[in-house]
Amino acid sequence: MKLVTRAQLGWPASAAPTQMSTKGVKVHYEGSPVSTKLLSDHGACIAEWKAIRKSHLANTAEGYSDIAYNYGACPHGYLLEGRGLGKRTGANGNQPLNTAHYAIVGLVGSEGLTEPTDAMLGAIRDGIELLRKHGAGTEIKGHRDGYATACPGGPLYAWVQKGAPRPAGTSEPPKTTTPQEDPMAGMTKQDVFDSVWKWDGIPAPADAADIKTNPNWQALSVLRDIQARVRANTAAEAAQTAAITKLAQLIGSDVDTAQVVAAVQKAIADAVVKVSVDVSGPEGK
Repeated sequence: MKLVTRAQLGWPASAAPTQMSTKGVKVHYEGSPVSTKLLSDHGACIAEWKAIRKSHLANTAEGYSDIAYNYGACPHGYLLEGRGLGKRTGANGNQPLNTAHYAIVGLVGSEGLTEPTDAMLGAIRDGIELLRKHGAGTEIKGHRDGYATACPGGPLYAWVQKGAPRPAGTSEPPKTTTPQEDPMAGMTKQDVFDSVWKWDGIPAPADAADIKTNPNWQALSVLRDIQARVRANTAAEAAQTAAITKLAQLIGSDVDTAQVVAAVQKAIADAVVKVSVDVSGPEGK
């Protein structure tokens, strides 16, 4: 495997959301004309990759945090690091689709350079195997699977439909894990916190006021909801106790106020409020 890292590209660590697993990988193409100069000039491949990232970061409508793809593959067989390992893609069309699969793009387009080389297919396969080692499932799909688009173009999609076989003559990636392949490498405590508590794939409670517009919550939202329900139950218990105490006082001196209050408190304690939270996420639906 010939990997070009973000550090070699002069890029900082990706600001994309953390995501440690998916159902698999989706294959993409650029969807616009790509110069055939890439076939003979690897420097042009690097320039193309950097231009893609620049255009994505400049796209205010989409609000990309980084280049949309996890990896790219050039005609010379190089795997180009994009968002990289353990990062949610921004390329598949919408949040559920991005959550379901990582994304690798071949540097081919709709005109000019349209046919992937065997070396490029081998690099895409390298990326798939690398992602599988670090959380990706076995599915290999095209961008058009689940989203209305021509991507990844006819030649790449035909290869995907065959199961994305490794072309003859391209070597298998090394079996050993390098430091660049460690999905936890470079992660801070804040990154770990965000990946757990700010993951927005937990189904909202059925009685949530905004369930139609916000069907999935972050873990922090679920915790706050539970805390709010506990506070509400505590306040209700206090109010009921006060009301029963007042009622007992009004009935007369023959009533054992303490006994009545104790009976009411026991009844309230026996009425257990069950809070059911589904934390299985999208994969459990």
